Amino acid sequence: MKIFDKLIGKKKIKEATVPTSEEQRRAILEKEKAQATKRKEPWVAVLDTQINPDNIRHGFFELDWNNEFIEQLLDAGYKGETNEQIVDSWFKTIAKQILEDQGMDNTRQAGSININRQR
Repeated sequence: MKIFDKLIGKKKIKEATVPTSEEQRRAILEKEKAQATKRKEPWVAVLDTQINPDNIRHGFFELDWNNEFIEQLLDAGYKGETNEQIVDSWFKTIAKQILEDQGMDNTRQAGSININRQR
């Protein structure tokens, strides 16, 4: 049968894969980012969170953003040598504000914050 298929040019049809809910979520975020960027509006989103099962104080948030978001942070006074450092500074401010809002000490050691940007 394979020889016959080759002779008449019948190509094997690839089965369509159904995107996972995570793939769908990320595609929606990419579309939102593109739309915001086109409108020259700041955009940031959490793509993923991971917690170290051996040490709950350590984990990471995977963030993505557009250049307009970086410009907004710079205008607000955030500084850094790289975009990742600028976003890290902003994210630490958010984390400290959450602690303060909950009546907790926002100067305590709370693990590390590592900002990873999807490229």
